[in-house]
Amino acid sequence: MNEKPRPRQARLFGHRDFRLLLTGAAAAQTGSQVTLVALPLVAVVVLDATPFEVGLLTAAETAAFLLVGLPAGAWLDRMRKLPVLIRADVVRCLAVGSIPPAAALGVLTMPQLYLVALVTGVATVFFDVAHQSFLPAVLPRERLVSGNGALETVRSSAQIAGPGLGGGLVQLLGAPVAIVADACGYLASALLLARIRVEEPRPEPEPGRSLRAEVAEGVRFVLGHRLLRAIAAATATSNLFAAVLMAVQTVFWVRVLDLSPGAIGALLSASAVGGLAGALCAGQLSRWVGQARLIWLATMVTAPFALLWPLSGGAAGALLFGLASGVVLFGAVAYNVAQVSFRQSVCPPELLGRMNATMRFLVWGTMPIGALGGGLVADWAGPRAALWLCAAGFLLVPVPLLLSPLRGMRDLPGAPQEPGAVDAAEARASAQDAPDVQAAEHPAEHPAASPTAP
Repeated sequence: MNEKPRPRQARLFGHRDFRLLLTGAAAAQTGSQVTLVALPLVAVVVLDATPFEVGLLTAAETAAFLLVGLPAGAWLDRMRKLPVLIRADVVRCLAVGSIPPAAALGVLTMPQLYLVALVTGVATVFFDVAHQSFLPAVLPRERLVSGNGALETVRSSAQIAGPGLGGGLVQLLGAPVAIVADACGYLASALLLARIRVEEPRPEPEPGRSLRAEVAEGVRFVLGHRLLRAIAAATATSNLFAAVLMAVQTVFWVRVLDLSPGAIGALLSASAVGGLAGALCAGQLSRWVGQARLIWLATMVTAPFALLWPLSGGAAGALLFGLASGVVLFGAVAYNVAQVSFRQSVCPPELLGRMNATMRFLVWGTMPIGALGGGLVADWAGPRAALWLCAAGFLLVPVPLLLSPLRGMRDLPGAPQEPGAVDAAEARASAQDAPDVQAAEHPAEHPAASPTAP
């Protein structure tokens, strides 16, 4: 009798190196979600930070994408990825691990928090860009889709469980001590990654190619493609105003809605359910309405719910805020699934690192500006006024998409299509914009703290 083949997921989790990679991702993601709650609470509750100081802290967390975002992709295309992942985790562990002892000794200051946020942000840039290219070294090509799905499930689960855990730890132990969980998560990730035994060849740089020329090649590819330009503009707009939200939401929750740390953690966890639902529904929605339509419909339908943020108040304030965040996050994740899949299909494999680094520079580079602007508006007119600015900004997100050829398309060039699904506008865009390359399968980017991400 022939033995029945094991399910695909069973074969996937039977892969030792992938199990280590997945477990490390779970540890690091859960820890970082704890800090998503705890770090701004350290600033607001322990150090009595002003709204502008909290905005500056958020800007420091994302400034790395402006400082090293572009060259990071070119640098990492020249080196092995696994050592970079391990070193980045160690750096992040040491950086966030400096906060609890400083608080215990009574010497913790806002400048230290700014430095921790900046160092952690730089390490995260290198970790994220390296991680995109490492999974194909661990799994064969036919298992990449399943591997990416497992990593996405871990990320979404951490976004649901982590904030609730963080809020509970802050409630029980205080915000500085709760950050120990993040340091432990990064340390566990580094130890697990160090046990991976995959043979990763060192990339061979092209003779005579300068770093500047390689960076410029990635920038030209993105800016020279009409559909990628529209996607970059929409995502940059979303992240600009998402940073306003990130800069003021903790101040609003604590000083306007009077929420406890436990309630804040529960609110963030409940909102993350919208992102998980978006991930689960994105494939079916793409089949129903088309991949191109999903990109602009997801943002256009869900963005108006951002108006509930500044309208939140009274006994139902937390519920309104959570509902708005959940719906906006649902649309953001569905949007990301559609547009990242398109980017993977049109980019040559040798350009993936630089293309992703360019997109991150363009769309995450707006976040320090949004965070500083949100902090200034909240300082001058109050956090609710800053939330009105944020909500108005989210209504602008679909505009670049609706002004592009995407509005007249059902499916994207290079995406699987049913007979008769391609219209004239799509055919023209495909002929003019899509490079003549084969599709490549690589992990998608999934920043944890932004409603819309590249």
